[in-house]
Amino acid sequence: MSRMFCLLLWQLVLRVSCYVATASLCTAGSNIFASVRENSPAGQFISHISIRSDPRANTVRLCLTGPNANWFYLEGRTIRLNSSASRVLDREVLGPFLIAELTCYEDDIKQSHYRILVEILNENDNKPKFLEGTIQPFIISEVAAVNSVVFTVKAVDSDGDMISYIIDQSSEDAWFFRIDLPNSGKVVLSKPLDYESRTRLQIIMWAQESNTEEKFNISTVLTINIEDVDDQYPHFLPCTPVSPGVPICMNPIYTANITRKHQDSVLEFSPGPIRARDGDRGINAPLMYTILSGDNHDRFVMDNRTGEIRLTRAVDERQPGANFTLIVMVCQVEDRLKYSVATVVVRVLSENSFPPVFNTTTFKGFIIQSSSPASIVSTYGNQVLQVQVSDQDFSDGVNPNIRFFLHPPSQLYQVTQEGVLIARTDQLRAFDRHILQVVARDEESGEEASASVDIEVLQRGQAVPHGAFTEQQLFGDVDSRLAGGIAALILLTFLSAFLFLLLRFVRRRRPQEADVLPATTTLQHHKVSSRSPGFMDEALRRQASLRSGSFHGRQGLYIRRQSLPPPTSSSSAADSRSRPQSPSSEVSLSDPAGRCHFQTNLFVVVEKPAGVASGWARSPDVTAGLQVHAGMPQSDEDINIDQSKEDT
Repeated sequence: MSRMFCLLLWQLVLRVSCYVATASLCTAGSNIFASVRENSPAGQFISHISIRSDPRANTVRLCLTGPNANWFYLEGRTIRLNSSASRVLDREVLGPFLIAELTCYEDDIKQSHYRILVEILNENDNKPKFLEGTIQPFIISEVAAVNSVVFTVKAVDSDGDMISYIIDQSSEDAWFFRIDLPNSGKVVLSKPLDYESRTRLQIIMWAQESNTEEKFNISTVLTINIEDVDDQYPHFLPCTPVSPGVPICMNPIYTANITRKHQDSVLEFSPGPIRARDGDRGINAPLMYTILSGDNHDRFVMDNRTGEIRLTRAVDERQPGANFTLIVMVCQVEDRLKYSVATVVVRVLSENSFPPVFNTTTFKGFIIQSSSPASIVSTYGNQVLQVQVSDQDFSDGVNPNIRFFLHPPSQLYQVTQEGVLIARTDQLRAFDRHILQVVARDEESGEEASASVDIEVLQRGQAVPHGAFTEQQLFGDVDSRLAGGIAALILLTFLSAFLFLLLRFVRRRRPQEADVLPATTTLQHHKVSSRSPGFMDEALRRQASLRSGSFHGRQGLYIRRQSLPPPTSSSSAADSRSRPQSPSSEVSLSDPAGRCHFQTNLFVVVEKPAGVASGWARSPDVTAGLQVHAGMPQSDEDINIDQSKEDT
């Protein structure tokens, strides 16, 4: 049963890969040699089949067998490529050839056998690839020789194309390396390395096809770690490079201040404590400190491990030297040939009893605007402004250890150690004002004093004031323009209000004075009319003078001559003198031009007896009016006394 099943399965397989042809096809055949490009589509033509068979044979069968028979199929008298989207013909996977066999059967009898050899033609369908083992981080000694090959990279192309290597010059560290030969992949060191400057470098490497039109390429980032080597000497801190970019330090000079009372104490130095560091930071070899000279018979001792210097005994007052200079050395413990030396200065100070003091708290300065890049600030009288301090610890008051500086620092001004201020004139504007703080520091004691500097920027051609008053006038006009205008406006408002009130008061006063003006009349005449236009005003002006004094010896009643009524008989005059005038009698003062007209009650006026002070008084029966005293008459022509009529 199993044998029959196998036979049926075998026949089925043959049916799949065999083609049933007519007779006379198995003879006159040959081996097949063909070629096809990789990545060719399914059904791609491979070759024709040319065989012949015995005409008496009824049928023949063609079968494809062999290692790569599944990549072909028969279609009539042709062989075609059996590929698909998921099964691509790839030379890099299958190799350069496909091998199969073509067998011809007649009546299930093998009549002929032919070989099929198909070459897969290569296409540039793959990019280069770096070998992982050649692009791992590299380690290079910092003492590696320049122009030596430091590492090699390798890239492969599955299509077998030629590869060339390029360093991307846009890389930050590309200038350290170069390619020896374009196709070799060997990298040469172009610049010396220094671990203290750079501990790691990175470059971008490109691998590119050099013999194809496509020029496929690929890039990778290479990391180069620099290995530290003990090639540097120790140096004292802080490190001051001799020039930018040069890793060579200038050792500092350490200074400390003591008095004659100091003893058995650790000294404090500037700048900072005495410290050193190995030049090879990656190694950081242990260091040792030593005083080479200047210890003054072990007055100063140094800790070999920490670098601290201790004062063991006080300074003798009779000792002539005021300062001590020590030379200290630091070296590697394991290699004492790698060393460095520094200078230590210990200054013996006198007792400091008084701090530095400025001679004034505020300095006044002026600077004239100009295009000059720098100018000296001046003060009153166009004298150079110099800030000065005095120190009573010195006999002449001058402390040579004073240092001036601005706090906070200014971009427009600088102060010299002589106390002179320098301004960047081309950056100043006229009428600007700057307030600076100048600090004076005693470098020995550390004491400080500060003062303010008030600087005014003058416009071009403007003179520097000679004194504070002149300066006040100079800048007062500029600074108080607005205030002056406001003050003038307020003053004008007050003057206008005052004049308005005064004018109003005068206008109200005149009608009142006109109402109370006393009328001049006699007992004989109960009405008087004045035709003089200025009589009322003149009466008001003369009222005060009429209240005191006499009419220069003249006694009697003064009235206008033109205003007197016609004369009457003696009896009527006597009756009028004996009979009091009625208060309702009127007097009319008229203006000929028609501008004024006044009318008021007449006053009864009687003459006082002789021997009494000259004057006139109102009759007791009058209830309203003014008391009129004799005084200076207005005019002899306008006013007269009718003495004779009074006597009669």
